[in-house]
Amino acid sequence: MKLRIVGSLALLTLALGACTTTEEAQQVLQSRWIGQPVDNFFMRYGPPYASYQMGNGGEVYSWHGGDKTRYIAPSYTTGTPATTTVQTTPTPGGGMQTTMVRTPGTMPQMISPGRVDELFCEIQITTDSTQRIAMIRATNDTDGAGMSLSRCAEVLDAHPVKK
Repeated sequence: MKLRIVGSLALLTLALGACTTTEEAQQVLQSRWIGQPVDNFFMRYGPPYASYQMGNGGEVYSWHGGDKTRYIAPSYTTGTPATTTVQTTPTPGGGMQTTMVRTPGTMPQMISPGRVDELFCEIQITTDSTQRIAMIRATNDTDGAGMSLSRCAEVLDAHPVKK
């Protein structure tokens, strides 16, 4: 039994260690893309959906990607089955009386309804006047489709390297 608990804890630790947060993904994006030509990003991941020209010659781009839906099934309590018990009681004449007592079970109850989650990543990229990336940040990052806590980490392959 103890070995099973230790094994379960080890698996949980591994699973949580594999999770990438938005903050960790952001650090990877910054280290990978700051100073790179913005066209390299767009050639790899697709064009922005909006841009804004700044007075200093740079631009601010808004990029969106990684759209996916995930169905989360409803969760229920465990119902209890009906039970039948036999009770034997003495009678005044010295005999025994047998009675069957039926206890009704309970139906499972819904704890949370099913739902559909929309997963996606939104990035804002600011360039300097030479169109090199000066800043990149996730402006909207949902949970990932897998073990990641960051859809941006999944879509942009921005998982930190564990030492």
